[in-house]
Amino acid sequence: MRLLTTAAMAALIGAASAITPAMAEIKVGVTIPATGSAAALGVPGKNAFTEMFPKEIGGEPVNLILLDDASDPGQATTNARRLITEDKVDVIIGSSITPSSVAVAGVALENGVPHFTQSPIGLPPERMKWTFVMPQKVSLMAQAVFDHMKAAGVKTVGYIGFSDSWGDLWVNEFKNLAVPMGMTMAVEERYARADTSVAGQVLKIVAAKPDVVLVGASGTGAALPQIALRERGFKGTIYHTHGAVTKAFIKIAGAAAENAILVSGPLVVADQLPPSPQQAIGAAHIKAYEAKFGAGSITQFSGHATDVGEILKRVVPIALKKAKPGTKEFRDALLAAIESEKEIPATHGVFNFTPTDHFGLDNRGRVLLTVKNGDWAIVK
Repeated sequence: MRLLTTAAMAALIGAASAITPAMAEIKVGVTIPATGSAAALGVPGKNAFTEMFPKEIGGEPVNLILLDDASDPGQATTNARRLITEDKVDVIIGSSITPSSVAVAGVALENGVPHFTQSPIGLPPERMKWTFVMPQKVSLMAQAVFDHMKAAGVKTVGYIGFSDSWGDLWVNEFKNLAVPMGMTMAVEERYARADTSVAGQVLKIVAAKPDVVLVGASGTGAALPQIALRERGFKGTIYHTHGAVTKAFIKIAGAAAENAILVSGPLVVADQLPPSPQQAIGAAHIKAYEAKFGAGSITQFSGHATDVGEILKRVVPIALKKAKPGTKEFRDALLAAIESEKEIPATHGVFNFTPTDHFGLDNRGRVLLTVKNGDWAIVK
């Protein structure tokens, strides 16, 4: 057998590479609150992105670039601009709180980059052209909360929520949905995400004597009014948004969390749901996540990362038939594919995006939970 010289071998390798298409790297940028006041929401997503996100899609490698926005909308904006203008990402993801997600959506719109937000946002349709929302639409979740209130005969509701766009969203949904159902907001109080006391606000709520209280907060910040209301003797039902569904909420609120009612995505109770494609993906996510991060560590926020992966696995192969990653044409093809692919099962439900609906989830994407003996239970 004749041995090839180094030069000959190099020539052969060069010839082979000349006829073998180069692999097209797909760049995915993430900005998420790994630190700061919203870390309870961001860390589960960070864990899932770094450990469980697809390493290749459509036969092409995925380059995931993850940045910490420290729960600050300004930093989220800076991160988004860096990821898009410097790193040239094909897709941008983030953030885990509404104010930061609104900021990232603006940067994505300016640059024409598909954007998956990890928190609900409410923007005019023209500002949502490139943004797709992984969490359930607030109106979808709010309807389940207000239907439960109505069935229980609730007439008056006390409200305490964040003094930002997340708190505003829930006040608006109360006006849009609960008021026509015959309910009134007896008192409205707000607090900042970083506050350590809501004693004054809770005193006003208790004095108003509402039938129930709705807390428009998220993460561990939602535990603050839950504890204070019970300490001040409020005996009625306390409702929470899907932003509060973390084991950290139960841990911090302790016994005060018992019997609270929270609307949630189905992931955290996937093992309690009947078989379906989405249930199978949710159960698999729980198994994989808890194998890496410990029993009971699952939150709905880690699921949003997996859901982006499930969507990209469906739409990237379609876009690759039209253009190469790193180009405007590829981003345009991704947008078109996201808006046209149907029935994409994921941990939080089944996604059906359209050009006029960038939320995509229906009633299959929500459940009502309560806290029983320090754990989640489905409200029957």
